[in-house]
Amino acid sequence: MDLISVIMPFYKKREYFKQSLLSVINQTYQNIEIIIIFDDNYNSDIEFIKKFLDLDKRIKLIDNKKNFGVAISRNKGIEMSKGDYVAFLDCDDYWEKDKLEKQYNFMCNNKILFSHTTYQIINSKNEIIGKNKIKKQLSYKDLINSCDIGLSTVLLKKEILSISKFKQISTKEDYALWLELSRKGVSIHGLDEPLTYWRVTNNSLSSSFLTKVINGYQVYYKFEKNNLFKSLILVINLGLHYLRKRIKQKIK
Repeated sequence: MDLISVIMPFYKKREYFKQSLLSVINQTYQNIEIIIIFDDNYNSDIEFIKKFLDLDKRIKLIDNKKNFGVAISRNKGIEMSKGDYVAFLDCDDYWEKDKLEKQYNFMCNNKILFSHTTYQIINSKNEIIGKNKIKKQLSYKDLINSCDIGLSTVLLKKEILSISKFKQISTKEDYALWLELSRKGVSIHGLDEPLTYWRVTNNSLSSSFLTKVINGYQVYYKFEKNNLFKSLILVINLGLHYLRKRIKQKIK
Protein backbone atom coordinates (compact mmCIF):
# COMPACT_ATOMS: atom_id res chain seq x y z
CA MET A 1 0.00 0.00 0.00
CA ASP A 2 1.30 3.43 -0.96
CA LEU A 3 1.81 6.16 1.62
CA ILE A 4 -0.76 8.97 1.44
CA SER A 5 0.19 12.38 2.83
CA VAL A 6 -2.77 14.33 4.23
CA ILE A 7 -2.14 18.08 4.29
CA MET A 8 -4.18 20.20 6.73
CA PRO A 9 -3.55 23.97 7.00
CA PHE A 10 -4.89 25.47 10.24
CA TYR A 11 -6.19 29.03 10.45
CA LYS A 12 -8.91 30.00 12.95
CA LYS A 13 -10.62 26.60 12.79
CA ARG A 14 -10.34 25.59 16.44
CA GLU A 15 -14.06 24.86 16.76
CA TYR A 16 -14.00 22.20 14.04
CA PHE A 17 -10.43 20.94 14.20
CA LYS A 18 -10.97 17.88 16.41
CA GLN A 19 -13.74 16.48 14.20
CA SER A 20 -11.65 17.08 11.10
CA LEU A 21 -8.51 15.46 12.53
CA LEU A 22 -10.34 12.43 13.93
CA SER A 23 -11.90 11.80 10.53
CA VAL A 24 -8.35 11.37 9.19
CA ILE A 25 -6.99 9.34 12.10
CA ASN A 26 -9.91 6.92 11.85
CA GLN A 27 -9.56 6.25 8.12
CA THR A 28 -9.79 2.59 7.11
CA TYR A 29 -6.77 3.26 4.91
CA GLN A 30 -4.06 3.43 7.57
CA ASN A 31 -0.81 4.01 5.66
CA ILE A 32 -0.92 7.76 5.96
CA GLU A 33 1.01 10.69 7.36
CA ILE A 34 -0.87 13.73 8.67
CA ILE A 35 0.82 17.10 8.13
CA ILE A 36 -0.76 20.01 10.01
CA ILE A 37 0.51 23.45 9.03
CA PHE A 38 -0.19 26.02 11.74
CA ASP A 39 -0.79 29.26 9.86
CA ASP A 40 -2.17 31.38 12.68
CA ASN A 41 -0.93 34.02 15.12
CA TYR A 42 -2.56 32.75 18.32
CA ASN A 43 -0.21 30.86 20.63
CA SER A 44 -3.19 29.45 22.52
CA ASP A 45 -4.34 27.72 19.33
CA ILE A 46 -1.01 26.05 18.66
CA GLU A 47 -0.97 24.81 22.24
CA PHE A 48 -4.48 23.49 21.61
CA ILE A 49 -3.25 21.59 18.52
CA LYS A 50 -0.21 20.19 20.35
CA LYS A 51 -2.56 18.38 22.72
CA PHE A 52 -3.61 16.18 19.81
CA LEU A 53 -0.11 15.14 18.76
CA ASP A 54 -0.05 12.25 21.22
CA LEU A 55 -3.19 10.80 19.67
CA ASP A 56 -1.33 9.40 16.69
CA LYS A 57 2.37 9.06 15.85
CA ARG A 58 1.55 9.75 12.20
CA ILE A 59 0.84 13.43 12.96
CA LYS A 60 3.47 16.06 12.10
CA LEU A 61 3.12 19.74 13.02
CA ILE A 62 4.68 22.60 11.05
CA ASP A 63 4.55 26.06 12.67
CA ASN A 64 4.68 28.94 10.17
CA LYS A 65 5.24 31.37 13.08
CA LYS A 66 2.89 33.82 11.31
CA ASN A 67 0.02 33.82 8.83
CA PHE A 68 1.26 33.19 5.26
CA GLY A 69 -2.02 31.96 3.77
CA VAL A 70 -3.27 28.57 2.58
CA ALA A 71 -1.30 28.51 -0.68
CA ILE A 72 2.12 28.82 0.96
CA SER A 73 1.00 26.49 3.77
CA ARG A 74 -0.17 23.74 1.42
CA ASN A 75 2.95 24.09 -0.71
CA LYS A 76 5.09 23.77 2.40
CA GLY A 77 3.14 20.66 3.36
CA ILE A 78 3.73 19.20 -0.10
CA GLU A 79 7.48 19.86 0.20
CA MET A 80 7.59 18.13 3.60
CA SER A 81 5.45 15.18 2.51
CA LYS A 82 6.87 11.71 1.90
CA GLY A 83 3.81 10.09 0.34
CA ASP A 84 3.29 8.80 -3.18
CA TYR A 85 -0.18 10.36 -3.01
CA VAL A 86 -1.34 13.66 -1.52
CA ALA A 87 -4.77 14.48 -0.08
CA PHE A 88 -5.96 17.87 1.16
CA LEU A 89 -8.35 18.57 4.02
CA ASP A 90 -9.32 21.98 5.37
CA CYS A 91 -9.64 21.96 9.14
CA ASP A 92 -13.37 22.69 9.15
CA ASP A 93 -14.25 19.86 6.74
CA TYR A 94 -14.23 16.14 7.46
CA TRP A 95 -14.29 12.75 5.73
CA GLU A 96 -16.23 9.52 5.77
CA LYS A 97 -14.05 6.85 7.38
CA ASP A 98 -13.49 4.96 4.10
CA LYS A 99 -12.85 8.04 1.95
CA LEU A 100 -9.18 7.41 1.28
CA GLU A 101 -9.57 3.66 0.83
CA LYS A 102 -12.34 3.99 -1.76
CA GLN A 103 -10.64 6.81 -3.61
CA TYR A 104 -7.22 5.15 -3.64
CA ASN A 105 -8.69 1.91 -4.99
CA PHE A 106 -10.65 3.87 -7.60
CA MET A 107 -7.46 5.54 -8.78
CA CYS A 108 -5.34 2.39 -8.81
CA ASN A 109 -7.98 0.31 -10.60
CA ASN A 110 -8.41 2.95 -13.30
CA LYS A 111 -4.80 4.20 -13.48
CA ILE A 112 -5.81 7.72 -12.51
CA LEU A 113 -3.45 10.47 -11.32
CA PHE A 114 -6.03 13.04 -10.11
CA SER A 115 -9.43 12.38 -8.55
CA HIS A 116 -12.10 14.19 -6.58
CA THR A 117 -15.48 13.16 -5.18
CA THR A 118 -19.06 14.23 -4.69
CA TYR A 119 -19.50 15.97 -1.33
CA GLN A 120 -22.15 16.91 1.20
CA ILE A 121 -22.45 20.58 2.17
CA ILE A 122 -22.89 21.23 5.89
CA ASN A 123 -23.36 24.25 8.15
CA SER A 124 -21.72 25.15 11.46
CA LYS A 125 -24.05 22.71 13.26
CA ASN A 126 -23.06 19.73 11.06
CA GLU A 127 -26.47 19.82 9.38
CA ILE A 128 -26.49 18.75 5.73
CA ILE A 129 -27.77 21.72 3.71
CA GLY A 130 -26.85 20.66 0.20
CA LYS A 131 -24.86 18.36 -2.03
CA ASN A 132 -22.41 18.81 -4.88
CA LYS A 133 -22.61 15.94 -7.36
CA ILE A 134 -19.60 15.74 -9.69
CA LYS A 135 -19.02 14.58 -13.27
CA LYS A 136 -17.07 11.42 -14.02
CA GLN A 137 -14.48 13.46 -15.90
CA LEU A 138 -13.70 17.17 -16.21
CA SER A 139 -12.14 18.64 -19.33
CA TYR A 140 -10.29 21.96 -19.34
CA LYS A 141 -13.34 23.51 -21.05
CA ASP A 142 -15.60 22.23 -18.26
CA LEU A 143 -13.28 23.51 -15.58
CA ILE A 144 -12.69 26.99 -16.97
CA ASN A 145 -16.45 27.58 -16.95
CA SER A 146 -17.05 26.36 -13.42
CA CYS A 147 -14.87 25.30 -10.50
CA ASP A 148 -16.53 22.02 -9.56
CA ILE A 149 -13.71 20.46 -7.55
CA GLY A 150 -13.98 20.48 -3.76
CA LEU A 151 -10.46 20.94 -2.39
CA SER A 152 -11.06 18.62 0.56
CA THR A 153 -12.20 15.84 -1.79
CA VAL A 154 -9.00 15.75 -3.86
CA LEU A 155 -6.53 12.86 -3.92
CA LEU A 156 -3.71 12.98 -6.43
CA LYS A 157 -0.43 11.35 -7.33
CA LYS A 158 2.28 13.57 -5.90
CA GLU A 159 4.36 13.39 -9.08
CA ILE A 160 1.94 15.68 -10.95
CA LEU A 161 2.66 18.50 -8.49
CA SER A 162 6.06 18.83 -10.14
CA ILE A 163 4.10 20.65 -12.88
CA SER A 164 2.94 23.41 -10.55
CA LYS A 165 1.90 24.29 -7.00
CA PHE A 166 -0.83 26.35 -5.33
CA LYS A 167 -0.97 30.01 -6.38
CA GLN A 168 -0.60 32.89 -3.92
CA ILE A 169 -4.09 34.36 -3.95
CA SER A 170 -6.63 34.76 -1.11
CA THR A 171 -9.21 32.38 -2.62
CA LYS A 172 -9.33 30.30 -5.82
CA GLU A 173 -5.69 29.27 -5.23
CA ASP A 174 -6.74 25.68 -5.77
CA TYR A 175 -8.81 26.53 -8.86
CA ALA A 176 -5.79 28.17 -10.48
CA LEU A 177 -3.75 25.02 -9.86
CA TRP A 178 -6.42 22.65 -11.17
CA LEU A 179 -6.73 24.74 -14.35
CA GLU A 180 -3.00 24.68 -14.97
CA LEU A 181 -2.76 20.93 -14.38
CA SER A 182 -5.69 20.32 -16.73
CA ARG A 183 -4.31 22.65 -19.39
CA LYS A 184 -1.00 20.79 -19.26
CA GLY A 185 -2.57 17.40 -19.84
CA VAL A 186 -3.56 15.99 -16.43
CA SER A 187 -6.90 14.13 -16.64
CA ILE A 188 -9.31 14.92 -13.80
CA HIS A 189 -11.67 12.11 -12.80
CA GLY A 190 -14.59 12.08 -10.38
CA LEU A 191 -15.80 9.41 -7.98
CA ASP A 192 -19.53 9.96 -7.54
CA GLU A 193 -19.76 9.05 -3.87
CA PRO A 194 -20.33 11.64 -1.10
CA LEU A 195 -17.19 10.90 0.91
CA THR A 196 -16.49 14.42 2.18
CA TYR A 197 -18.40 16.96 4.27
CA TRP A 198 -17.63 20.51 3.13
CA ARG A 199 -18.54 23.23 5.61
CA VAL A 200 -20.05 26.63 4.82
CA THR A 201 -19.66 29.23 7.58
CA ASN A 202 -20.66 32.88 7.68
CA ASN A 203 -17.09 34.09 8.14
CA SER A 204 -15.57 31.76 5.57
CA LEU A 205 -13.67 33.33 2.67
CA SER A 206 -15.23 30.68 0.48
CA SER A 207 -18.71 32.01 1.27
CA SER A 208 -18.07 35.47 -0.22
CA PHE A 209 -19.48 35.75 -3.74
CA LEU A 210 -17.69 39.06 -4.41
CA THR A 211 -14.34 37.63 -3.31
CA LYS A 212 -14.89 34.64 -5.59
CA VAL A 213 -15.55 36.91 -8.57
CA ILE A 214 -12.51 39.14 -7.96
CA ASN A 215 -10.17 36.21 -7.49
CA GLY A 216 -11.76 34.40 -10.42
CA TYR A 217 -10.77 37.34 -12.60
CA GLN A 218 -7.20 37.14 -11.31
CA VAL A 219 -7.09 33.43 -12.11
CA TYR A 220 -8.16 34.02 -15.72
CA TYR A 221 -6.05 37.12 -16.32
CA LYS A 222 -2.90 36.56 -14.27
CA PHE A 223 -2.52 32.79 -14.23
CA GLU A 224 -4.33 31.62 -17.37
CA LYS A 225 -2.93 34.57 -19.38
CA ASN A 226 -6.20 35.58 -21.02
CA ASN A 227 -6.64 39.15 -22.25
CA LEU A 228 -8.73 41.70 -20.35
CA PHE A 229 -11.92 41.20 -22.39
CA LYS A 230 -11.85 37.40 -22.31
CA SER A 231 -11.08 37.42 -18.58
CA LEU A 232 -14.13 39.61 -17.93
CA ILE A 233 -16.36 37.33 -20.02
CA LEU A 234 -15.03 34.25 -18.23
CA VAL A 235 -15.52 35.75 -14.77
CA ILE A 236 -19.12 36.75 -15.58
CA ASN A 237 -19.71 33.23 -16.82
CA LEU A 238 -18.08 31.84 -13.65
CA GLY A 239 -20.42 33.94 -11.50
CA LEU A 240 -23.49 32.72 -13.37
CA HIS A 241 -22.35 29.10 -13.09
CA TYR A 242 -21.75 29.61 -9.37
CA LEU A 243 -25.28 30.93 -8.83
CA ARG A 244 -26.80 28.09 -10.86
CA LYS A 245 -24.71 25.59 -8.93
CA ARG A 246 -25.95 26.97 -5.59
CA ILE A 247 -29.53 26.49 -6.76
CA LYS A 248 -28.78 23.00 -8.04
CA GLN A 249 -27.07 22.07 -4.78
CA LYS A 250 -30.30 23.06 -3.02
CA ILE A 251 -28.44 24.82 -0.21
CA LYS A 252 -30.99 25.68 2.46
